[in-house]
Amino acid sequence: MKLFSKAQIYLGDKTTAERQNITSTDLMERAGTQIFNWIHLRMQGAQVPIHVFCGIGNNGGDGLVLARHLITHGYNVHTYITNCSDKRSKDFLVNYDRIKNVTKSWPALLTCEADFPEIQPEDIIVDAVFGIGLNRAIDPWIKGLFQHFRASKAFTLAIDIPSGLHTDQPVTDEDAVVWAGYTLSFASPKLVFFLPETAKYTVQWEVLDIGLDPEFLSTTETEAELIGKHEVLPNYIPRTKFSHKGQFGHALIVGGSYGKIGAVTLASKAALAAGAGVVSAYVPKCGYIPLQTGLPEAMVLTDANEEQITQIPSDLSPTVVGCGIGMGTKPETVSAFEAFLKSNTAPLVLDADALNSLAAHKNLLELVPELTILTPHPKELERLIGTWTDDFDKLKNAKAFSKRYTVILVLKGANTITIFNEKLFVNTTGNPGLATAGSGDVLTGIITGLIAQGYHPSVAAIFGVYLHGKSADIAVEDFGYQSLMASHINDYLGEAYIDLFKQPEQPELEQEDAPQAEEAQH
Repeated sequence: MKLFSKAQIYLGDKTTAERQNITSTDLMERAGTQIFNWIHLRMQGAQVPIHVFCGIGNNGGDGLVLARHLITHGYNVHTYITNCSDKRSKDFLVNYDRIKNVTKSWPALLTCEADFPEIQPEDIIVDAVFGIGLNRAIDPWIKGLFQHFRASKAFTLAIDIPSGLHTDQPVTDEDAVVWAGYTLSFASPKLVFFLPETAKYTVQWEVLDIGLDPEFLSTTETEAELIGKHEVLPNYIPRTKFSHKGQFGHALIVGGSYGKIGAVTLASKAALAAGAGVVSAYVPKCGYIPLQTGLPEAMVLTDANEEQITQIPSDLSPTVVGCGIGMGTKPETVSAFEAFLKSNTAPLVLDADALNSLAAHKNLLELVPELTILTPHPKELERLIGTWTDDFDKLKNAKAFSKRYTVILVLKGANTITIFNEKLFVNTTGNPGLATAGSGDVLTGIITGLIAQGYHPSVAAIFGVYLHGKSADIAVEDFGYQSLMASHINDYLGEAYIDLFKQPEQPELEQEDAPQAEEAQH
């Protein structure tokens, strides 16, 4: 799913109006009607008080359309205008007149804190105050209104984006943003729904189809994409009846040190579970017995040193190398890593201490081949690219780093973001159970195993992150967040593959007596 920018959404609205020969008011009617349909489908006329707070721009106009349909269908509706400026959009004014025709009175006008209505915890708030076009600091009394929403503990539904939240700027005052329980977003979700600092402003989100021009949606290239099952499935490489292990590559996992052989075991098992034909592990001597007994499917090669890696052989000719897990950063190991980079010709997946070595010795970055995959957690990323002021600054710096060295960055987090060719691929699988030791080692192994089978490094990174998270999502049903361990991710990886081909269950919901947005259903 594409994540459209603010400018692209405006262009999409304009293009749709031109190509479908409709007015912007018609498009607003579609949007508000689709919001009503969503609510009506779930509430079926329930008389819960619904407080619709409308701004004086187009987001407020959407709210007025919604309020009008709620009123005509007999809901318990209270409509308010947050009078924060003397500049009203044309389409807002059209719908301001229309709602008077069904209520016989104007909506309540809010101009200060004394005007705030009483809201009970069991009520519903609809936030249609500001949309994506907010470009200024909000008035103190509007900030007070947003705090009033939150203090009421009522369920809050935001239209398109929680008011006060920008699509392309950080939040400087969290009290000046609506904290929504649910957001109904037009055309696509917004990138800020998936960033660590701003995701908290909407607990859940859903995209509403308001009938934007299909050609515009399909041909417009976006900076970011949301990755789910439908995005990764076309990249799946099926196996034929006469396939053999030689067709699926030889993955080499390099890492480990005294007390950290488990990391290599997890990564090696993940490479096998991801589908690599053959997996070898290169470890210090102390890792020989643990790996041979704990993972009999893998071949084991050892360094001359008992406790750490001091030399990585250059005559192994693997299909791909995953390097750095549990490796340590002692001088002898870093020297071995540098010599390896100079002689290696295989694709690379670098994690953990390989990243720390690169960060500590920046000259080594020049030895990293193009399309190498780097999988840093936030602290490792900071060591590589430096500090950042906010999530947008982080993404800008990470994109610049990726471009400079022509590498693929996998920024691990709740919504892991893969950066390739200055584009962001935002993952949708995974859960808090992944916050456990060894889960990153498993991810390294999965991506390495995919490259071994012939997946392009960029596809392997995106697909591997998806499978890693999906495996955890399946496993957490049996273990819960707290008890999920990295080894469980490996154990459930097969089910993550199988899930790619499962059809989703369709809910049996009926909708009656709801207005249909003209041409909005596709």
